[in-house]
Amino acid sequence: MIKKTTYILMLLFGFSLVTNAQNTEVYPTNWWTGMKTNSIQLLIRSTDDPFISDKVEINYPGITVGKTYSFPNQKYIAIDIVIGPEAVAGNVIIELNQKGGKHKIKWPLYNRRSGNGTQYAQGVTSSDFIDLIMVDRFSNGDTSNDQVKGMRDQSLNRNEMYDRHGGDLQGVLNNLNYIQELGVTALWFTPIMENDMEKRTEHGYAITNHYKIDARYGGDVMYEKLSDQLHKRGMKLIFDAVYNHLGSFHFLEMDPPANDWVHRWPIYTQTNYREIPLFDPYGTKSDKKRMSDGWFDKIMPDINQDNPFMANFIIQNCIWHIEKFGIDGVRLDTYTYNDLDFANRCNKAIMDEFPKITIFGEIMVHGVANQSYFEQNNMDVSFKSNLPSVVDFQSLYYGIIPALTEPFGWKEGVNRLYYTLSSDFLSKNPMQKVLLLDNHDESRFFSLMGENVEKQKIGFQWLLTCRGIPQLYYGSEVLMKGLKAPDGLVRADFLGGWKEDAKNAFTGKGMTEDEKSTQNLVRKLANFRKTASALKTGKMMHYVPVDGLYVYFRYDENQTIMCVMNTSNSEKEIDFHKYDERTAGFTTAKNVITEDGLNTSNITTIPAMKMWVLELKK
Repeated sequence: MIKKTTYILMLLFGFSLVTNAQNTEVYPTNWWTGMKTNSIQLLIRSTDDPFISDKVEINYPGITVGKTYSFPNQKYIAIDIVIGPEAVAGNVIIELNQKGGKHKIKWPLYNRRSGNGTQYAQGVTSSDFIDLIMVDRFSNGDTSNDQVKGMRDQSLNRNEMYDRHGGDLQGVLNNLNYIQELGVTALWFTPIMENDMEKRTEHGYAITNHYKIDARYGGDVMYEKLSDQLHKRGMKLIFDAVYNHLGSFHFLEMDPPANDWVHRWPIYTQTNYREIPLFDPYGTKSDKKRMSDGWFDKIMPDINQDNPFMANFIIQNCIWHIEKFGIDGVRLDTYTYNDLDFANRCNKAIMDEFPKITIFGEIMVHGVANQSYFEQNNMDVSFKSNLPSVVDFQSLYYGIIPALTEPFGWKEGVNRLYYTLSSDFLSKNPMQKVLLLDNHDESRFFSLMGENVEKQKIGFQWLLTCRGIPQLYYGSEVLMKGLKAPDGLVRADFLGGWKEDAKNAFTGKGMTEDEKSTQNLVRKLANFRKTASALKTGKMMHYVPVDGLYVYFRYDENQTIMCVMNTSNSEKEIDFHKYDERTAGFTTAKNVITEDGLNTSNITTIPAMKMWVLELKK
């Protein structure tokens, strides 16, 4: 009788040791069947008891456990697994050993999305028009998530530029009609992953959990809903990925598996923000190390991409985001600060899994050759980047800005735009460069133009007709202004995004005639562009600027668009015969914006500081 009772107790005791672990997290939080990326490294973290061994058991058909790893911080273990083709969707039970005994974790394995390359991961191309939105500053569609209990930043004050303002994904969803009618085909948000920092959480670049969409934006559910709605409208979604750094309140910094998951220095060492040592034939190793390993900011630890576990964590997270949320393109933040071999490896992993996806990097440098070094290029250099595309800051800094702000000269004014575009021979894919007038880090173009409405309109006409992928920054279409002094001044709230706003750019309420006319110009030209094959995928030809007059063409076998930019302070004659390499055979020209017609056999004049976008007709 005693033996029988003891046996029963032992069974009960043994059973109690195998429980579902409530204080254990697995990253990636799930995976999918049928992925090319089927060799996964799971990082398992206990928020409670440490692991007493790295021995792991998974008895799930189609899943093979490879090597397991322990760390100095015994609250972490890592497991290499292979998900075979025979594996089916279900809850994978991971059994591991902790102080309290054996614990079980449910790890979901899902069927992957259908439509890779057609319904998602489609790529963002020169046929698209991107709108860059800072979600916190666009529209407050759900006031219940303005402040989330338990999060460190409880600020909520629209009068303070660095506090939270309450914009969310519901606000974007509510205004998709406006965005789409403006001619936009793709949305890019600054990062919307959890930023549980103490302050300055509005921009999103200090990520504290790579596997959570910030609750103040509506969380995972709202992001998936928005993605679905975009795709139903034939629109696309761009993910802002951050390889280089994380937020100081990220669990991998506050409670790291080991000390080498981010770059450590004897004293705080900031990056030198100089990309030149990476390719300078006379550069020093110390300058190169400081560029790549120095911290971007005191609250943004620099990720050590030489650590294989951290590298796997980042690469798998990028793939996870694309598959989880149906991403179509990836913008890579602070690209030049990454370990470039790692960046190539990560890019390849993404493109292998999603062959049609677009990746473009933030290359905020000075010099076309400097920029080209970081993308697929035609240069004979030792490091060969596989990055398909870049944000084209050179055409902004040394192109359209001086074209409209400097007097014309041999190497000044619009000649600088001409010279910069002429350097496209360095790039493999100039049509994939992302063009911009401004963004969340740059002064508003309208302010740089001295609040000259006509210059702003020229900027937009150039943006929507030049080679590449045009990118709008939210609100610039209604003349939002602000100089980067400091950066918070260029991140104001969109007009009408809050119910108390006196002006409403969504409806036109309270808008000035200049604001309306600029908005209408963008809307008309962007929608014209949707069906204009010459602007979307056509070739480009430009003539040497003369006395401030710059003429370029976009053309294919079906359409020819002539763009005439007069950057001088006086009117200029237009003799169509001077441009007969592209105008020959055409008899009329129609202004796309005003719909006025011109006879190409006549000499006409274009007013000072004016641009025409002309569709040529036979």
